[in-house]
Amino acid sequence: MLLRALAATGVAASLFGSSGLGGSPHPPPVPIVIDSVTANGSGCPTGTAAVSVSPDNTAFTVTYSTYLAQVGPGSSPTDYRKNCQLSLVVHVPGGYTYAVVSASYRGFASLAPGASGIQRAGYHFQGSNRTTNSTHRFDGAFNDDWEVTDSVDVRARVFAPCGAERNLDINTELQVDQGTSSPSATSFMEMDSTDGSITSVYHLAWKRCR
Repeated sequence: MLLRALAATGVAASLFGSSGLGGSPHPPPVPIVIDSVTANGSGCPTGTAAVSVSPDNTAFTVTYSTYLAQVGPGSSPTDYRKNCQLSLVVHVPGGYTYAVVSASYRGFASLAPGASGIQRAGYHFQGSNRTTNSTHRFDGAFNDDWEVTDSVDVRARVFAPCGAERNLDINTELQVDQGTSSPSATSFMEMDSTDGSITSVYHLAWKRCR
């Protein structure tokens, strides 16, 4: 599916940085465009994901409506794991590039005693041999909102090449394991069940190419 989000004046703050390290921490002076070329996976069927850029261009948000993993009565054998791969094309003004530095995820989980839930994410520029991965685990009994943030140390950032457009692939996954919980118990994990949608916020930071 094709998702399109237009930025008004450029992007800043803390998901993207630069490879040919120039000296400006400010966003580009002209508009950028973020295109989500594809959103594929069991957690984001066609029409259930959308991308938007914040008014001040300091972040973009991906919102889902059906991203939920669960086990227990009434669940199918494949419901225990859901995933979504976003492939984003970021049209960057000349002289700028970026790197993944931070992403936040939030949601709700109901895990019976003995069950567990996992949220995973991976960040990768097409054509690069480097991928940044993260894993967060939650153990039952758990029945509450959850929120996690992935932060990449400045020395470990993977930069898009200057002067070339490369898709940014963001692979996310939710997984629930029944473990030693009762077979009659239902356990599930989703992002932001309070309003029926899943929200992932990706922050941005810019530097200039040389």
